[in-house]
Amino acid sequence: MTKFLISFPSEAMVLADEDFPIVVAESHAVIEEAKAAGVYVFGGGINAGVDPVLVGADGSVSAEIYPGSVLTGGFAVLELPTREDAVAWAGKLAAACRCSQELREFGFDPAS
Repeated sequence: MTKFLISFPSEAMVLADEDFPIVVAESHAVIEEAKAAGVYVFGGGINAGVDPVLVGADGSVSAEIYPGSVLTGGFAVLELPTREDAVAWAGKLAAACRCSQELREFGFDPAS
């Protein structure tokens, strides 16, 4: 089984205020479906109220992060047998969230 990251940047989700509770309920329903199917690993949303920092090997902390590495929005990590399955789950989340989802595959790490 392979782990997949399904995500979207916060600016991709453009909703009317009254639609937000519906999208939350529908996206949570997809997550509950993934849990029931035994493919859910973890997920959530990036806390936009807390700035990211870069931590060096010496423990130093810098407010400057790697260029282009800004991460916002929501994500789910699912463990699935095929990329086709991952595309299907990403489609379910895209429908629930009302925005396209990015799909990335984690490389296998025997130590994890």
